Amino acid sequence: MNLNPYREALALPGFRALLLVTTLARLPTSMAGITLTLYVVTDLDRGYAAAGAVAAAVTIGAALGAPLMGRLADRRGLRPVLVLTSIAEAIFWAGAPSLPYGVLIGAAFVGGLLMLPIYSVSRQSIAALAPPAKRRQAYALDSMSVELSFIIGPSVAVLLVTAISGRTTLYLIGAGIVVAGTALYLLNPPIRNAAELRDAGAPVPVRQWLTPRLVGILLISAAATLVIGGTDVALVATTREAGQVQWSGVVIGVWAASSLVGGFGYGAARQAVSPLTLMAGLGLATVPVGLAGGSWWLLALALIPAGLLCAPTLASTADALSRLAPAPVRGLVMGLHGSAVTVGTALGAPLAGAVIDRWSPGWGFVVIGLAGLLAAALVLPATLRHNRTPVPPSAPAPLTPAP
Repeated sequence: MNLNPYREALALPGFRALLLVTTLARLPTSMAGITLTLYVVTDLDRGYAAAGAVAAAVTIGAALGAPLMGRLADRRGLRPVLVLTSIAEAIFWAGAPSLPYGVLIGAAFVGGLLMLPIYSVSRQSIAALAPPAKRRQAYALDSMSVELSFIIGPSVAVLLVTAISGRTTLYLIGAGIVVAGTALYLLNPPIRNAAELRDAGAPVPVRQWLTPRLVGILLISAAATLVIGGTDVALVATTREAGQVQWSGVVIGVWAASSLVGGFGYGAARQAVSPLTLMAGLGLATVPVGLAGGSWWLLALALIPAGLLCAPTLASTADALSRLAPAPVRGLVMGLHGSAVTVGTALGAPLAGAVIDRWSPGWGFVVIGLAGLLAAALVLPATLRHNRTPVPPSAPAPLTPAP
């Protein structure tokens, strides 16, 4: 491992401020899902299926809205997007506690559609701030900050809901998101570098950027979060079946910590690893986890290999897309990346849940791991064609090593 690239990435003008602001901005958004669920169940006195419907509405809206907001940023700049989404977030979170359940579902869809695009903004800005040689480390740091927010945020949300109320917590999350949008507006991170601004010209045809290679990276992104979302459900089900559900938080903590370690190692490694290789490894490492059922500490140990590959896989997909996307449509492409991640997360939990209900928690790990391997196999032909394409002397090297 070589730590100098991290020091060089952190020394990039504007990157430290971007990393700090986006890390803090992600905290209220990471609290939103669990808070809405607990609010529907406790304050509205409805079941978890009803809470799932609200979560599904947000997810569908977010999956559709991310590329739309990215395209708007490409055409109009970042600040109009931040103003629009911050106002929409303020209206949703201020009004949600007063809405009847049926109206809340519709509002949740609109709220997801106009969600503050923190994740897309950070990845788009990194591509503008960091030269290609420094992006792997920059995206690794960004991926680790995402992991931290999802370690801290849901725990804080549960604490606030139980100590105060779900209704008050909704207001606090809304205030936090508005503060985050305001901070991003004031920071106004660049979404194109100086050379890209000078060279901006005619629109880029869709067929020029929507290549099989780019679609493959989006598929890997969705598959990675499908595996991660399914693992979350399967590990809770495993500890519950063993009568050790009280230890599930510790197991999740070990899994998340190993992801942080893996993300750090990915950025510090001297040679990059392709998204395809990382996705195949993540799927392969997840398949045998179910064999560790029966003891929470065995399950935690079994999850470490898969955990080590979570953050690197997502960081590598963002890095690859930043190199494939032309600057005029980078916001749209990063929005599609956000949609892929959202859709994968939304599919992973119900897929694992259906398998667990039909067979057992151990089979949940097997099926979602095999789903990840299937996605890698589907992307392999496009990767092989990409690596066989002759590279002109002036062009960058292929994103993945030739087999």
